Amino acid sequence: MARVCQLTGKKPMSGNSVSHSNIKTKRRFLPNLQKKRFYFIEEDRWITIKVSTDAIRTINKNGLASVVKDLRAQGEKI
Repeated sequence: MARVCQLTGKKPMSGNSVSHSNIKTKRRFLPNLQKKRFYFIEEDRWITIKVSTDAIRTINKNGLASVVKDLRAQGEKI
């Protein structure tokens, strides 16, 4: 599962690419994923997670400690 956000679980979704003549062909909408390093003060180390830009905003809002706590409760290894 390469293109999945570790925090929000966003995955690629499918849809149609519509031409000017209204011909529809299948395409994929990929999430905006970034490999991001955060400094985790509680454990005095850097952690790298693959998150969407929406998840980066969530980390900025709620704090890294609460997000890491939720990820570990889900069973993610951080």
